[in-house]
Amino acid sequence: MSYRIVIVDDHYVVREGLKLILETDHRFEVVGEAEDGDIGLDVIKKEAPDLVLLDLNMPRMNGLDMLREMQSLQLNIPVLILTTYNEDKLMVQGLKLGAKGYLLKDASREDLFNTIEAAIRGDILLQSNVATKIFESTEHQEPQEKAERENSLLTGKELLVLQAVARGFRSKEIAFDMGISERTVKAHLTNIYQKLEVTSRAEAIKTAVELGMIHF
Repeated sequence: MSYRIVIVDDHYVVREGLKLILETDHRFEVVGEAEDGDIGLDVIKKEAPDLVLLDLNMPRMNGLDMLREMQSLQLNIPVLILTTYNEDKLMVQGLKLGAKGYLLKDASREDLFNTIEAAIRGDILLQSNVATKIFESTEHQEPQEKAERENSLLTGKELLVLQAVARGFRSKEIAFDMGISERTVKAHLTNIYQKLEVTSRAEAIKTAVELGMIHF
């Protein structure tokens, strides 16, 4: 069984390049493509893919507007945003609108595959250089926002666990690094979900990004 993917990007060369890379692996199948968000929505409705690779800057309907429309239409399909180095603010907005993560357009084949699989699982796996830019943007907050972050509901260990999750680590790896049991890691995650009023790792990371609670 292969994962069905739709690519929405206004650059033909980018779409074709991604398609060629993805179709070298039997796990992935590109079932549709579009050059803007308006056409992209039609393709998504028709194909019902497992994942969407989405550009931010496009004519007619851009990536953020397409994410808003997907929310409005309740199209609950994982989305990875294709980005460049000068789109920090848009990255954060995309996470707030439900994107599962980001891929730089010059990402390696391995990063592409790993990030896609994580998003389909419901996780957020950010490339380290993208993650750094996202969390650096939270440093430019108003004093009140910083105070809220410093007086976080989460304990120090819970913050460490959540930060490790944001970097893509699994519970077993986190347990080994922190010198605790995997069961304890899962207990910390349960507490994090309750305190942040979320139900998944992806939602926890998204909320933490919005509140500036974790950093790289």
